Amino acid sequence: MVDIRLMAFESAGRIVQAPAVLQGFGMRFLFKIVEWLVVLLVLAIIGVFAWLYFAPPDLIRVGSGYSAKIVCSNVFLAGRDPDEVLAVDVQAPGHPLLKLMSVSVDKEAGTVSAGLFGVLGKSVAVVREGLGCTNVPDGDVAKAKGIAGPVLPSSAPADALWPEGERLEPSQSPDLAAILDDKALTGVGMRAVVVVKDGRIVGERYGEGFDQKTPLLGWSMTKTVNAAILGTLVKDGRIGVDGRNLAKPWDADGRAAISVSDLMAMSSGLEFNEDYGDVTDVTRMLYLEPDMASFAEAKPLAGEVGAAFSYSSGTAMILSRLWQEALGDPQQAIGWPRKALFDPLGMRSAVLETDERGTFVGSSYLYATAHDWARFGQFLLEDGRWDGKEILPAGFVTWMREVAPASNGTYARGQLWISGPGDEEVSGAGGGWGLPADTYWLEGHDGQSVAIVPSERLVVVRMGLTPSKLNYRPQRLVSALILPLRQPR
Repeated sequence: MVDIRLMAFESAGRIVQAPAVLQGFGMRFLFKIVEWLVVLLVLAIIGVFAWLYFAPPDLIRVGSGYSAKIVCSNVFLAGRDPDEVLAVDVQAPGHPLLKLMSVSVDKEAGTVSAGLFGVLGKSVAVVREGLGCTNVPDGDVAKAKGIAGPVLPSSAPADALWPEGERLEPSQSPDLAAILDDKALTGVGMRAVVVVKDGRIVGERYGEGFDQKTPLLGWSMTKTVNAAILGTLVKDGRIGVDGRNLAKPWDADGRAAISVSDLMAMSSGLEFNEDYGDVTDVTRMLYLEPDMASFAEAKPLAGEVGAAFSYSSGTAMILSRLWQEALGDPQQAIGWPRKALFDPLGMRSAVLETDERGTFVGSSYLYATAHDWARFGQFLLEDGRWDGKEILPAGFVTWMREVAPASNGTYARGQLWISGPGDEEVSGAGGGWGLPADTYWLEGHDGQSVAIVPSERLVVVRMGLTPSKLNYRPQRLVSALILPLRQPR
């Protein structure tokens, strides 16, 4: 009886223990699965990291190239703090990916490196004497530093009146002061406003951290300066606006019909995607290509030459190469912008940057103070003459201002805008803002503009960091200034 009870007790114990054994086995199995999942996750992270490190997607490389370049130019040309430039100029208004970029500045070596989390998809930009900064997409920093430009001249005389020097006699008009103090008119992110009337600066304002001595990036306003540099060679008879057969690879196809004039008027017919914010032709050219002009030249025709308007930074790069090659000597070409234009106009701060191979980035990269941007605007107002001297051929600025036939009245032949910023869909200059019909513009990314109003003898420079999504229009500012400036000062 005892044995039966004992056997029953032992059987019951085994029955009770069985679920516990199974439960322990299940837990060990679950832990093993979790352990393997963790291993797989770690391996996946290592694999993704290795992929991003050794073969980063072009979007990351564009982001790091942009970050390195903008920080480099602002640190070495404008003397700004790199962390501020990264946070304010690069990350705040840009693609979300840019918020993950970190930069490292080596002032002794003159380089800035940038990458995702500081290490992935790394890009390097380098500063060069007289030429500002350039990206180095192929990584050969030593070779890139072998190109140098002319040393910048000393500052303009502080005691001479602008434009000969930097001294001002500003207008005492309270109406003008009220306009320049109106933040709705000068716009969010304003960094500089300079107003020139009858050849003299009558008023100016600067954003916090910026002043008369701060070089500011003009972005696509550079295209107009590049066109003027080309014009100096037209004057010398070294290049003509009707010239064709501009590149040897073009001789075998329809691109041979493209003229300098077609390129200037953004009517070349060449394929080029100018969209920003992703990997497109323009971002690839600016941040992934050591030879930007060759990249643009290689584009096929996408339309009839001269028949369709297509805004393209690539065509501006081709123009840069054309005028540099027209000089015949690479070193002479490197010094030409300063010799032929900047020095005669007193644009002492102006630095036109090149790509890695030494072609000027005539599409995008001119840094100059607001006073020097105003000098260039006044130079156009004076029809290409300065201090009584003819810098551009007689009638060249008039030709530059002629409507580009394919542009529907919005763009001019010489890399100038007839419509104001954001008004490209409106034919003509007024655009509903009440501006004189002869108004024309230099326009650049993120709110850069120079308005030129010949009938009013007026030039208005407005520089800033104002993304287009904010819908700021400098037309309101220029329109508000006209009437007060007609009054005796």
